[in-house]
Amino acid sequence: MVTPMQTPEFVYKVVSREVYDASIASGTFVGQPIDKADGYIHLSTAAQLPETIRLYFAGLTDQVLFQLACAPFGAAMQWEASRNGELFPHLYAELPMHALGPIAHIDVAADGSVALPDWVK
Repeated sequence: MVTPMQTPEFVYKVVSREVYDASIASGTFVGQPIDKADGYIHLSTAAQLPETIRLYFAGLTDQVLFQLACAPFGAAMQWEASRNGELFPHLYAELPMHALGPIAHIDVAADGSVALPDWVK
């Protein structure tokens, strides 16, 4: 059984510099390969972000982290069971790049550790 949760104000996404640059050029987020394959945009809460980074971005440099407000996306922001049955935010809509909050360029150590900006909350 999935436990109900309170929707956070913000969610987060890490993408390659190439995906970020292509998205800026198009004006709409073009998606990481996993987003394209699954048909939605994978996101993480602040609490989920360190483990997501450790699992999928360890050892990668020149990545881009961005913040996204949940409220403007309404029902398009779905909370679905994923890793260990935990509810993760998935966006089933186009993501205009002007909707992004702050961004940071990050380099992730081989062990998956990274210094996150103070706006990740």
